[in-house]
Amino acid sequence: MKKKTEQPGPDDAELFRQALDGVTPLPPPDRITPTPSPRRTLPKRQITEPDVVDTLSDHGAGEEPLTEFLHNGLSRMTLRKLRRGHWPLQDSLDLHGLRSDEARRLLLEFLQQSAQRGLRCVCVVHGKGWHTEGGEGILKVRARHWLTQCPQVLAFCEAPPNLGGGGAVLVLLKAEKPGCPE
Repeated sequence: MKKKTEQPGPDDAELFRQALDGVTPLPPPDRITPTPSPRRTLPKRQITEPDVVDTLSDHGAGEEPLTEFLHNGLSRMTLRKLRRGHWPLQDSLDLHGLRSDEARRLLLEFLQQSAQRGLRCVCVVHGKGWHTEGGEGILKVRARHWLTQCPQVLAFCEAPPNLGGGGAVLVLLKAEKPGCPE
């Protein structure tokens, strides 16, 4: 059953006026509406984007993708820190659906720009590639092989499940600024 809503009658209005008898209204606010201060625009730092030289090779990629990589001379602790999320993820690149040549070029550009921006940890999503014959995706194998050839890359490991699992890698890049912890 629906309850009928009653309209206020003349008696209700009179009762309300009596309840408010003797109440003084608040004075209007004497505040001034602030005007936003003029914003000073800083000049944008120009990132020079020289032509990306493709020095990566597909030779030696093998059939099985690497699960991790550590640059010579670095401690295994660096890889452990990367796996455990010591460095916050700062950017990502998705290579899904690209042909091998497109993916290689885009990966090179992304790594170069990330290094110029001073990024330390990025994620490269290449996909699992289960639809290919043989089980492993060509792009998965090649992208991980290319990363081992890039001078900016110190280490990589498979991403945790929430970031793509076996279809992505976390990549640790060289620190551009002196004093950055490894």
